[in-house]
Amino acid sequence: MGLFDKLFSKKECSVCGGEIGLLGNRKLEDGNLCKNCAAKLSPWFNDRRSSTVDAIRKQLDDREANRAKVAAFRTTRTLGDGTKVLLDEDAGLFMVTDARDLIDANPDVLAFSDVTGCILDIDEDRTEVMREDKDGNDVSYTPPRYKYDYDFYLTIQVRNPYFDEIRFQLNDHSIELGVGGVTTRPNPAMSMEYNRCKAMGEEMRDALLHLRQQTRDAAIASAA
Repeated sequence: MGLFDKLFSKKECSVCGGEIGLLGNRKLEDGNLCKNCAAKLSPWFNDRRSSTVDAIRKQLDDREANRAKVAAFRTTRTLGDGTKVLLDEDAGLFMVTDARDLIDANPDVLAFSDVTGCILDIDEDRTEVMREDKDGNDVSYTPPRYKYDYDFYLTIQVRNPYFDEIRFQLNDHSIELGVGGVTTRPNPAMSMEYNRCKAMGEEMRDALLHLRQQTRDAAIASAA
């Protein structure tokens, strides 16, 4: 078989047996995966290439069983704007998703006791603002001017056979301060949007850690 034939020959999905179209193959450690099967994996799973066919089959079985958990989920509290943390405080469960149709999206349902940690990260990016000289070249101001962008991320560390963390961005666009350029770092606490995103992340983090602790305390009390 020539190189062209190897590149463009039809492949078969090692999981479902379906034909894999051109550019539709997702490599596994010991086989191939079609894009339809890949789309059913957890969105937080990122170890596909080193996973075996059997491991992927097991995850897809668990993902299918997860649908019943989603159907039984009863949201008691919603935290966040775009990507949300949904809490079922009566059942001790939560989901993280940006989907409107939960049954179709099938977000992973986890227990509060699965949480091992929760971290709020605020990323700051500084970019120099340049001016154009008489020759049309970009040159620095004197003294240099900068603009600052801020992005908020929540990382929920969990015990799960397929992923160990859920990391997502809280703001749908960067919060820009000093857009026209400033010579000194602006105080982000003066920004309403910055404070709103920070408070939202802190609420998510504190709620999950508090509910995890409540679950642990209840388990200890019932065992006593």
